[in-house]
Amino acid sequence: MSQKENQRRVFLNNEECPIRNVVAQIGDKWSILILFALVDGADRFNSLKSRIVGISQRMLTQTLRDLERDGFVQRTVFPQVPVKVEYELTELGKGLSASVWKLVSWADEHHADIRKARQLYDKANEG
Repeated sequence: MSQKENQRRVFLNNEECPIRNVVAQIGDKWSILILFALVDGADRFNSLKSRIVGISQRMLTQTLRDLERDGFVQRTVFPQVPVKVEYELTELGKGLSASVWKLVSWADEHHADIRKARQLYDKANEG
């Protein structure tokens, strides 16, 4: 993001734009749910999959990899038989979760209002 002389924001389509580079990544369908599933501590893959209803194994794998790549999640492999793998939030991930909590709380508080607005809009724009 940058600003022009008239002080209106310009959203660049490159790696330098924090909205496109970071916020869009964590704002996908599953990342926030995974982060909040890990807020209470480390968890295993199958446990996460059972707690995040509707996520496929492939999508959980990919999203965990993306979150690990961005430094929000740490994957730990325990050398035992069978191999045990746990995922947990890093300090960066904990900070992100704390920052996003206000948005999640707001969404929970206003969910009924938003659903009502959508219904009214859809009814007014039936066609």
